[in-house]
Amino acid sequence: MILRRTQSLCPVCLRRVEAVYQRVGGDCRDVVLRKTCPEHGPFSAPVWREGPGLENAPLFESWSRPKSPSYPAHPGTTVRRGCPFDCGLCRLHAQHTCTGLVEVTMRCDLSCPVCYAGAGAPALPPDPPLAVVAAQLDSLRSASGPCNVQISGGEPTVREDLPAILRLARERGFGLVQLNTNGLRLGREEGYATRLREAGLDSVYLQWDGVSEAVFETLRGRPCLDLKRRAVERCAAAGLGVVLVATVARGVNDREMGDLLRLALALGPAVRGLHFQPVSSFGRYPWPLENAPRLTLPEIMAALEHQAPELVRAAHFHPPGCEHSLCSFSALYRRVSTQSRPGRAEAGKRASAHLEWLPDSNRSCCSPLPPPAAEGARKAKQFVALHWKGAGPRDMGDMGGAKDEAGAGGDFNRFLAGAGAGQRFTVSGMAFQDALNLDLERVRGCCIHVVRPDGRLIPFCLHNLTARDGTRLYGEPWA
Repeated sequence: MILRRTQSLCPVCLRRVEAVYQRVGGDCRDVVLRKTCPEHGPFSAPVWREGPGLENAPLFESWSRPKSPSYPAHPGTTVRRGCPFDCGLCRLHAQHTCTGLVEVTMRCDLSCPVCYAGAGAPALPPDPPLAVVAAQLDSLRSASGPCNVQISGGEPTVREDLPAILRLARERGFGLVQLNTNGLRLGREEGYATRLREAGLDSVYLQWDGVSEAVFETLRGRPCLDLKRRAVERCAAAGLGVVLVATVARGVNDREMGDLLRLALALGPAVRGLHFQPVSSFGRYPWPLENAPRLTLPEIMAALEHQAPELVRAAHFHPPGCEHSLCSFSALYRRVSTQSRPGRAEAGKRASAHLEWLPDSNRSCCSPLPPPAAEGARKAKQFVALHWKGAGPRDMGDMGGAKDEAGAGGDFNRFLAGAGAGQRFTVSGMAFQDALNLDLERVRGCCIHVVRPDGRLIPFCLHNLTARDGTRLYGEPWA
C-alpha cells in the first residue's frame, strides 16, 4: 500500500530517484521508504514502526502538521540541478532557519565509533581562523536574522579561543548561543563553564547517551559518566541551561531511555530537557548501511511510555510546528517537586521531581488553511530561546524579539516567559536522515542549517550525508 510519494537519493551513487512510503509486513503495520536506482537496484529503510508493543504510538497517517512554505527572501544559490544539489539555500527551500550550526573544528578528544560529523579522523583540516568564523556568523545573521546559533564541531572545547568565538556570536545578537559538546572539558576544568558563560554562552547541548558506562564504552569508546555528571554541576553553578542529548541505537541503549529520563530529572533544574536522536548512518558508523540498528520515532515514544509510565505518555507528544512532521516529536512538561518516588534513576537514588504535562495551546491547527512555515519557525526559535537559556540577566534581554512575542502569545507563551526556567522540562526527539532513508520533501522543510565557510546554508542532513562508500554529498566541511 503506497501512502506517499517523494524523491530520494541512491545510497551508492547519490543519484536522485523516485521514492514511495509503503506499508509492509503481514499486518501492514510498518512503513518503509522504498526506491530503486536504475544502476544499483532497489533499497528500503524503515521509517515508522507500528507493530506489536507499539499500540499507543501515533499512526503514520495521523502524524501530520501541514504548513504553507516559507521561501528564502534572499536565496544564496540558484537552481540548476534541483534538490538536493543546489543548497545555499536555494529559492525552493520551504523553511526559515531556526538554528544555524557553525562548525569550528573537526578535532575531538573522543574517538567515538559513531560520529555524525566523522570528527577526529587521522587527517584533519586546520581549524578555521576567527575571521572565517566571524564571516560565517555574519552570513547567518544576514540570511536568517536573530535565529539561534549552535557552536559545533568536532568538539568545540578543544579550541582555546572558544570564548572569543562565543563573544563573536553574542555581539551579533543571536537569540540563543548554544554549545554542542561532549562535556569532558567542562567536567575536567574548574571555572571553564563560568568563563564560557561570561563570554556569552547561554546553553549547553550535552552528549549523554545512557545511565550505564557500558553504553558510553560502546558509543563513545570510553567510560565518561562521572565527567559528564561533573559537567552538569559546573554548568548549573555557572548559570547555564543544559539539554541532555542521547544518540539511541537498537540493542545498545534503547532499554535505558526511561532511566535516562529519571536521571535527567534527578540532575536538577539546570537540565531543561532530554533530546533523543535515533542513530543515523553518516559520518562514521561501524555497521553496513543496510543493517543499521535503526529506531523510528514511534518506537521511542512508545518506549518512553513503557519504561517511564509515571512520567510520560506517548499521547503527550506532538509533531513539530517548524520542521517536517516526520522529523521530530516533542512535549512540554512542568517539573513538580515531590517526595522520593519509585524509580531507577541511578543506583540507590530516585528522581526528586515528577512531570506534569502542559498541552501546548499552539499545537492544534484549527484554521482550514495550513499555517505559514514562517510562523512555525518564529515560534520554534522563541521557545528554544526562552526555555534552554540559563538563569541570569540575559534571559529576557536579547533573544531576538522572543520577549515581546511571548507577551502577546497567549497563556502558553506567558507561561514560557514568566515561569522559572527550572520549572520547565522538554522531552523531544529528532530523526536525522541518511542516504538510505532520505526524503527530499523533508529536506526542503528543514530548519537546522549548517553554515559553510563560503556562507552557504546547508540543511543539516545534507551537510553530513555520505554515500555507502563514505563520499560526501557536499564535500568536506571546509572544501
